[in-house]
Parts: sequence; C-alpha cells; structure tokens
Amino acid sequence: MKLNIKRVTVVGIAFLTISAFWQLYDFAVPLLLRRDFEIPDTLLGVVMSLDNILALVLLPFFGSLSDKTSTKLGKRMPFILVGTVVAAFGMLLLPYAADAQKLGLFIGSLAIVLLFMSVYRSPAVALMPDVTIKPLRSQANAIINLMGAIGGVVTLAGLTLLDPLQFGYFPIFLLIAGLMLLGLVVMLVIVKENRWAKEMEVDTLAYHVTEIKEDPKTKALPQAVKRSLTFMLISIALWFMGYNAVISAFSRYATIQIGLTDAQASAILLVANVGAIVSFIPVGTFSAKVGRKKTIQLGVILLTLVFATATLYKGFTPWIYINFILAGVAWAAINVNSLPMVLEMSDAGDVGKYTGLYYAFSMAAQIVTPILSGVLFDSIGYEILFPYAAIFVFFAFLTMSQVKHGDTIVESEEK
Repeated sequence: MKLNIKRVTVVGIAFLTISAFWQLYDFAVPLLLRRDFEIPDTLLGVVMSLDNILALVLLPFFGSLSDKTSTKLGKRMPFILVGTVVAAFGMLLLPYAADAQKLGLFIGSLAIVLLFMSVYRSPAVALMPDVTIKPLRSQANAIINLMGAIGGVVTLAGLTLLDPLQFGYFPIFLLIAGLMLLGLVVMLVIVKENRWAKEMEVDTLAYHVTEIKEDPKTKALPQAVKRSLTFMLISIALWFMGYNAVISAFSRYATIQIGLTDAQASAILLVANVGAIVSFIPVGTFSAKVGRKKTIQLGVILLTLVFATATLYKGFTPWIYINFILAGVAWAAINVNSLPMVLEMSDAGDVGKYTGLYYAFSMAAQIVTPILSGVLFDSIGYEILFPYAAIFVFFAFLTMSQVKHGDTIVESEEK
C-alpha cells in the first residue's frame, strides 16, 4: 500500500488555485470596497461574510450533486471545469468595476464569483478521496494542504511584485485568473478521474479495506458511526471557533492590547503559516503510524497550551514566535487528519456530500466566532482573545474523546 504522490499532487492543483483565489479575495476585496466605494466597516463585514454564508448551503449541495454525476470526465471534473472558468473570468470584472466606481457591477460580479467558487470547491476536495484508498488519505491530505499553502504564497508573492498601489489591482487579478485557468488545463490533460477511481476501488478490495455502508432504505449510517460523525463535526466547529478567532483578531490584539507594530503582528502570523507548511508532510507520515485520532488529540492539546500561554505575553518577545510556530504545527496535525476522518465514516458513494458537511461545520464556526468574540471584546476587552480560543479548543478535545470511528493505521507492505 503506497501513496501515488504524483497523482495526488496533480489532483491538488485544484486546491492550489482555490487557495490562491481566497488569499487574493481576503486581501483585495475589503480594500477595494473601502477605498473605491467608501463602504463603512459594518456593511463591509456583511459583504465579506457572504462567502461563508453561501458556503453553508452551497458546499454540501454541490458536493452531494457531484456524487450523483456521471460523465466521461468523471464526477468531479465537470464541476471543476465550469466553476474555474466562470470564476476566473468573473473575477476580472472586480478591479474594472472598482476603477469605474460601478458598485452594482462589483457586487453582481462578486456574487457570481462566489457562487462558482462554491460550485467546484467541494468537488475539488472530494476528488482526492475518490482516487486515494482510505488508509492513505491523511498522507494525501497533507500534500493537498501543502498545495493550498503554495497557492497562498503565489498570491502573496504576486501582491509584492505587482504592487497594487503602483500597478492597480487588475494585474494581480489577471495573474491569479491565469493561474486558475492554467491549473485547469493541466488537470484536464493529466487527470483520468474515472480510471483512477476504478483503480482505487480495486485497491480497496485487494487490501480488504472496510467500507461503511448506509442503510439502502433510510440512507442512514449505522448508529454508532453516526454518533462518532456527530462528535467529529462538533469538534471541527469547536477548534475552528478557537483558531479562527485568533487569526481574524490577532492584528487588533497585537497592536491595541500588547502594543506591537503592524509588521511585528504580520510576522508572527507568517511564522504560524511556516510552522504549518513544514509540518504537513511529517504530520501525514506520523498519523499513518500512530493513527489520526491520536494525532488530532496531540494537536488539540498543543494548540490549547499555545493559546493559554500566549496570554502571558504583555509586549514583544522572541518567545512569541516559538508559540506561533507551535500553533502552526498543532493546526497541521488537526487539519491534515480531520477531513480524512470524516470521509472514513462516509459511504463510498457520498464522498462529496460528506466533504460538504465538513466545510459546512467549519464555515458555520467561522461565521459565528467573529460575532461572538466581537461581543466579548466590546464588553471585556481584547485580553479575552486567547482564553476564549483556548477554551473552545479544549472543548474540542473533550468531544474528540467520543469519536470512535474514522481512524486508521497504515500496515506495512510486508504485513
């Protein structure tokens, strides 16, 4: 049983382009709305939450719809094709609309782009488990996450080289749209979805990998598996509640609460990303040996300790870099294994639906936690940030203890 690294890397191109787009979206769209249209912060926040709100409904829908699709290109590739093409061309209207001061065109184009990004997000992520045998999915997901990180780096590098203050925003939007279309062409040429999926099914039988089957009449999972899945999804929501609160509010906490500069705050978040990037592959290998659940629990414990001790820093110190590097390592341990655990509990024919469920719970947390943490900031102050995050992540450890399915340890080839 050996992971086909080349195959997973090609499949991961879709996630690379998705991550490149979202990095640009998060950076550029708020600035365009604020600078060119003078949108107030409250309304801007509503607009920026649209992607998460749409994701709650659309990601499970398109994931499930792709499960039922059958074409010569496969189940997922038609969604990746249509979603990528429309989103890539639609996003080019955004800088034009901003320059022309056409708010209606900007909002309409943004709605189209967000819709078609949702069309292919769940199918793109579901493509990896479609072509990868269950015990190897954590290792494969490590590669997928690494590809996503590369996509984010491409966008950040593009923003640095094509400085929007000097060149405007159209060149960077054109670069990322071109990257998305180029990635699509590579996938259309190389990916043989139907054949690869068939080979995965053959490997599943050859290695006697157990597939969970839904009741053909009720379409329900076995009760014990359903209970584990429920606690797994609750755990996902809880650790996203904690982690996303820190990511979204750290710049304000760092500059207002402990007096760091903008550059210091961004550098600290950067080292957290570096910690995650260098950990993805080792974490995938580690979890294959000791199991996904134990790896996640270790990551949750480490993240809880990191957030709890971060409250001790009252100003800049080099030790805070160590804290956030460890936060990146912990997040990699959690993130690499959580989706494979959900998919391990899915029926083979419903991978897209369960991928959508994973994103629905993570997105729901990312909608709720900025609001809830914001209320606490207003009533208590920014000092509540890290205790808030540590508490939610610790609760995730408790709920993970109730997850009894979805784990796997890769046996040696000889055994």
